[in-house]
Amino acid sequence: MKIGFLGLGAMGSRMAARLVAAGHEVTVWNRTPRPLVGAMVADTPDAAAFGAEVVISSLRDDAASAAVWGAALPTMAAGAVGIETSTISPDAARALHGAAAARGVAFLDAPVAGSRPQAEAGQLIFMAGGEPEVLARVEPLLLAMGGAVHHAGGPGAGAAVKLMVNSLFAAQVAAMAELIGLAQTKGIDPARAVEILGATPVASPAVKGAAAAMLAGNFAPAFPIDLVAKDLDIALGTGATLPVTRLVADVFQAAIAEGLAKDNITGIVQRYFKR
Repeated sequence: MKIGFLGLGAMGSRMAARLVAAGHEVTVWNRTPRPLVGAMVADTPDAAAFGAEVVISSLRDDAASAAVWGAALPTMAAGAVGIETSTISPDAARALHGAAAARGVAFLDAPVAGSRPQAEAGQLIFMAGGEPEVLARVEPLLLAMGGAVHHAGGPGAGAAVKLMVNSLFAAQVAAMAELIGLAQTKGIDPARAVEILGATPVASPAVKGAAAAMLAGNFAPAFPIDLVAKDLDIALGTGATLPVTRLVADVFQAAIAEGLAKDNITGIVQRYFKR
């Protein structure tokens, strides 16, 4: 397929590379120009989108998404498909669906669960909002980048479920970080305490992995704290009643104020645990 890919950040570059490896004709655009082996490079989003059967974006937030799609959609042909994989608000996703429909373009909001290793390995999990028949058209394309595709519902549903995923993960990581600090405060070997917690049903695979990274001091950014805080702020802006998420957001905002913004989410443990 002829694909336009908008945004070559940590996730987008790896996703686009998977499409190139799958044999698709890919034209990429990034705000700061950067090459991608096997792909053509466009100077503008509209140039990348022109003539593409499918246009995919991987961007930072609502504002970036609106600006880039505002340039790309007018050049897309009727019947083409737009796919927004960024973590944005459900309202912003629904607005993109409407703008696309006005131009005869099909659209999905299909953010992903997973980080850089999963993007590189093609093991992302897509959560798609939009019409089932549109998803069916592009599911093989998504599976070139991911290991699973889930239809969440209508426009904006994928964006909403992605916020649920990230909020739940952030809450678990924040709680585990505190508990590692508690173990140290009480003179318990944190590694042994984490091992015991991990043997119980209450510990998810995700939080066990995060705890291991915390104990190892592995804070290399895969899901940086500033992006965690951004996503929690989007969730809080949905109008839902989210008192726990609000408390978790405060924890990550405090970490940013303490200079931890660019550390991975696991770096939150530095607020409580001294290695």
